[in-house]
Amino acid sequence: MNSKEIIAIVKNWQVALVIILVVLSVIAINPHFEDGKLTTNLQFGLDLQTGTWLQMEFKAEVVGFDTARPVSEFITDLQESLDADIYRIADNKLEIRKYYTRDELETAFTAAGGTLTSYEVGVSKETADDVKRILENKINNLGTKDAKVNPLTGLNGITHYIRVELAGVSMAQAKEIVGKQGKFEIRIETTANETEHVLYGDVITSVGKPSQEPPGSNNWGVAFTLSDTGSTQFRDGAIKYGAVNDPNNHKLNMLLDNKVVYSAPLSEDLAAKLRTETIRQLYASTGSGTAGLEASKNLEIHLRAGALPVDVSVAGSGFVPAALSDYFKMMCVVAGLLALLAVAVTVYFRYREPSIVLPMIGINMAEIVILLGISTFIQQLDLASIAGLIAVLGTGIDQLVVITDEVLHEGRVPSPNLYKKRLTRALGIIVISASTVVIAMLPLVLMDLSSLRGFALITILGVLIGVTITRPAYGKIIMGILSK
Repeated sequence: MNSKEIIAIVKNWQVALVIILVVLSVIAINPHFEDGKLTTNLQFGLDLQTGTWLQMEFKAEVVGFDTARPVSEFITDLQESLDADIYRIADNKLEIRKYYTRDELETAFTAAGGTLTSYEVGVSKETADDVKRILENKINNLGTKDAKVNPLTGLNGITHYIRVELAGVSMAQAKEIVGKQGKFEIRIETTANETEHVLYGDVITSVGKPSQEPPGSNNWGVAFTLSDTGSTQFRDGAIKYGAVNDPNNHKLNMLLDNKVVYSAPLSEDLAAKLRTETIRQLYASTGSGTAGLEASKNLEIHLRAGALPVDVSVAGSGFVPAALSDYFKMMCVVAGLLALLAVAVTVYFRYREPSIVLPMIGINMAEIVILLGISTFIQQLDLASIAGLIAVLGTGIDQLVVITDEVLHEGRVPSPNLYKKRLTRALGIIVISASTVVIAMLPLVLMDLSSLRGFALITILGVLIGVTITRPAYGKIIMGILSK
């Protein structure tokens, strides 16, 4: 082909789009040498870099119940007998934040005037999300990069495990991050922006979930309880530093690891009560609407000082050393090159024509580059994701063969009108095939199976990129080449 014919193909908007996306993807990947090593912006999972993973089991239960008593009284008696935090998560479902066997709970339920109807170890999705927020908050505060926290939630909405992956962190550091509590402190403003210590977080005995006060309003906040010692310290500090008599000029500041996480004056009602008595039950208002709700969720985490609302035990763990991660990277590159070579040889033996083989391999490589460019923003590459890339490589060639066989007529390219009809029919076949792949992979994306989600996501993206971008471009390229 001469230069004019090549330019004519490149000017086609579908071909030009592929070229532009490849260039943008290379820029996003940003391959460059740093400290004598080839470095990119690609994010790698623990399979391909040094790091630690912990899979932790929740020591709690989600149970069904039935009782003829008022539910609030039944739950109160149950809390006293079990000495555990119990939350009603549905009309006939309770979350018990302490581990008990089924036999132990059946005995306690009978004594409280109820019946245990179902039992499953784990927590509700809402509690699992709270744990995820707490762990992510800890990890972000420590500046740890490439960290992933994934609750493993079943189809019934109950979360049994949570998995934490930390790149570049040893096993001892990982366990410290998960289990370490922060330093929580309450201080009261005095004068000239100075503050004075009132109490530490060890006197906070319980922290409630975000709630509306008054109930049914749009004002959000978090209730928490002080010990007897803490309530005395709180009252003495409020009186001593002027917060009781002039609350607006002596705000209450809450700090976590010396960082202010909440600041507000005492309410007039609370200030009046503190003049005459100690108060154990306190409520920190965070505002109204969605912003108030999000602030209350964050404040709940801060009040807990990073402590998880549910005890966990390490059910599994692992560490990937640098030597092993480098070996895995090398093997992934080798596997990709071998897959590409195998595809090229197979296509060549089918058509015996370089002018068909080269565009096929070129468009297939372009698709992989585009996928890698997108993955720099949305997906860490682990072994499962690499398997997805190789799967895309194979299925991509299958679809290109379908297009080539469909548009060729007795070894020749048909007339333009017939070519367009045949190309449309080939693309229709590919769309149906792609739809089945997407439907098959979609459950793996939606389910909390972190090790398989990357594979499914890369496969779906590859199929969608192929159907909408690279396959139509290949149809235009092959027509321009084979018509000669």
